[in-house]
Amino acid sequence: MFADRATITIRSGKGGDGHVSFRRELYVPNGGPDGGDGGKGGDVIFEVDEGQNTLGDYRHKRKYKAEDGKEGGKRRCHGADGEDIILKVPEGTVIMDAQSRKVIADMSGENKRQIVLKGGRGGKGNQHYATPTMQVPKYAQPGQPAQELEVLLELKVIADVGLVGFPNVGKSTFLSRVTNAQPKIANYHFTTLSPNLGVVDTDNGGFVIADIPGLIEGASEGVGLGHEFLRHIERTRVIIHIVDAASTEGRDPVDDIYKINKELEAYNPEIAARPQVIAANKIDCIFEDGEESPIDRLKSEFEPQGTRVYPISAVSGEGVRELLFHVKELLDSCPQKTVIFEQEFFPEDVLLKENLPFTVAPDEEDPSIFIVEGPRIEKMLGYTNLDSEKGFAFFQRFLKEGGILEELEKAGIQEGDTVRMYGFDFDYYK
Repeated sequence: MFADRATITIRSGKGGDGHVSFRRELYVPNGGPDGGDGGKGGDVIFEVDEGQNTLGDYRHKRKYKAEDGKEGGKRRCHGADGEDIILKVPEGTVIMDAQSRKVIADMSGENKRQIVLKGGRGGKGNQHYATPTMQVPKYAQPGQPAQELEVLLELKVIADVGLVGFPNVGKSTFLSRVTNAQPKIANYHFTTLSPNLGVVDTDNGGFVIADIPGLIEGASEGVGLGHEFLRHIERTRVIIHIVDAASTEGRDPVDDIYKINKELEAYNPEIAARPQVIAANKIDCIFEDGEESPIDRLKSEFEPQGTRVYPISAVSGEGVRELLFHVKELLDSCPQKTVIFEQEFFPEDVLLKENLPFTVAPDEEDPSIFIVEGPRIEKMLGYTNLDSEKGFAFFQRFLKEGGILEELEKAGIQEGDTVRMYGFDFDYYK
């Protein structure tokens, strides 16, 4: 089986706990606390591997875990950071949240490497909690917990042109004629069981072409194999619709085209609207019988709609050159940019839904400072990099959607007052 889909569970590393210890050397008076910080947990990273073309590596192993951070040590020794886990995927893989089917990352174009789950931040050792009034702190901060997520990996092949059509119309023969690809060819409806890619070289430039396994009526509803592979034409810019013009299996070519286009429309209207050219194949099997030529029927039906019809023979090569030149012209008139799926799901958003406690209270010494603390805040800061634009934008959304701003207003905060969270100070402005 061609592996173009896999569901796996990924887990980042837990942050190491901070350490509680005290200096006890004989000649060090008032040694004080010296517990070291815990190490950061490992990240889960996805990376494009140019040598892979399927998701077969993920069919048998379903759970992937980064290493936890190590606990801090005495004498202010910092715990070792957990090792990241790097998952290699073929280019064109889309990573989605398994439950919502929302896109987390699209490993296409310039996106060759992406951190999907961040490891937990290490806890602070008791050396950080010494104050003039608390000189013997016997506690340290625990490391941030790991993040876990079930993700769906889907491979959507990257090709400029997609071949569509009923089974046995000659798509694989056409691909073998115009490229160096060697697809399996046989007189059987579902000979092609996986998308085949090939590179076409013409005098006016080259392009990548994909042979999509045969569609049949009802494919978008799960009939046959077609719906399993329709995702692979989502990135194509031009569609070559191959039809059996000789009706060697007794089907009407005009009716075939309408049926396949209906399936494309049902799957994704945006794909059905892309530039299309009809390749009327098997003209070497057409015999004059005094009736209207099937090529003339196809041209009179579809060319007034703006779709060119090219009579070809994939076996002899007749008409193929003219078809490829037209396809290259269509590609040149289309946007060059690869279809990239935008991120819709942010793993850190899970923190917004967690109902952990927090407290908001004015500082006893300075009432213009409001202290916000608790497990909810601690966990958010453990996963958020406030120095990055994206991280700070999430932080602001967290304050609003998590009800923290509402609690601050109830506590009487005014514009210009300071919000303090575990060593971070922010000015409050509405």
